[in-house]
Amino acid sequence: MLKDIITAYLIVINLVAFFQMAADKSRAKKGMRRVREKVLFLTAAIGGSVGAIAGMSIFRHKTKHMSFVIGMPAILLAHIAIAVIIVILL
Repeated sequence: MLKDIITAYLIVINLVAFFQMAADKSRAKKGMRRVREKVLFLTAAIGGSVGAIAGMSIFRHKTKHMSFVIGMPAILLAHIAIAVIIVILL
């Protein structure tokens, strides 16, 4: 039950992160108001790092910003480390 809830949450938050990258790229092209970088990072930090990295790659967005190029994979590594620790402790 808990595993299903966590899985559903991770799917949803990663889709949100992915589509935030798509929306921000589209808004950038149109000169519209952008998605704030702190929102992109927050979404990644609360579980959407895979979706954010996929969005960066597919939409070629934020790939020249070192804070994203380094920060998003760092968040993903932190998530992996946390998951490993949880598995080991359980």
